[in-house]
Amino acid sequence: MRSARPSLVLLTLGMLGVVLLSALGIWQVERRTWKLALIERVEQRMHAAPVAPPPPSSWPAVTAASDEYCRVTVRGRFLNADETLVQAVTAEGPGFWVLTPLQAADGTAVLINRGFVPADKRDPATRRDGEPQGAVSVTGLLRMSEPKGGFLRSNDASAGRWYSRDVAAIAATHGLSRVAPFFIDADATPNPGGYPIGGLTIVRFPNNHLIYALTWFALALMLAGALLRVISGRSRAGASDPRWGSRRAAVRRLIGAARNLSRDTGPDARAHIGSA
Repeated sequence: MRSARPSLVLLTLGMLGVVLLSALGIWQVERRTWKLALIERVEQRMHAAPVAPPPPSSWPAVTAASDEYCRVTVRGRFLNADETLVQAVTAEGPGFWVLTPLQAADGTAVLINRGFVPADKRDPATRRDGEPQGAVSVTGLLRMSEPKGGFLRSNDASAGRWYSRDVAAIAATHGLSRVAPFFIDADATPNPGGYPIGGLTIVRFPNNHLIYALTWFALALMLAGALLRVISGRSRAGASDPRWGSRRAAVRRLIGAARNLSRDTGPDARAHIGSA
């Protein structure tokens, strides 16, 4: 009995492992279904006709799930003196995103990611043609704020080093109020002078859930196969156990005694059984 207990514990843990691995596989299948629906929803938003962005009364309810990547059109005038440069690496190479507040007629503002400029165009004086002074209309994709900073890099507002498009922090740095909690990536409409370069938004959703699901299911099958081998091995080991052999010999002796009893009709029948 002592040797059977550890084996029983291991078998129980193994069966729990099969259940857990199978559950992880099912979860990845469900995640894949969700991801495909998300990709389809974003594609529909990006290629739909542009609409007005959420009004100030709806700003608290704006979420990535319901609003991000919606195609919108906004109107107003750029506050060019309050532009912010955010470090970026794009298909055009390393450089900066140019984020400029666009103030609407009602006094509210929304940050516009006007696009990319290389390092030699960092100074606004090198791209004056690309800074309109009057009323403008901008079409682009609604994006959610990117608070705190980039990977392993925190924004440093006092030093003017920005690694993410943190709307609240940028607005506070420039003393702006009534600013939308989102920003807008401008589309590829050319700017005078060629800079900034818009339309560089990359929409990519990793979708490896099928591979993950197959991996979990394969591990579950491998573990189940190992358990079956262990169980069948224990059965064979039990059959070859010397103790099991002695039990079988005792059974054979009892059967032989019973056969002899069926032939024995004399008064020594019980003695015969006892000597078996």
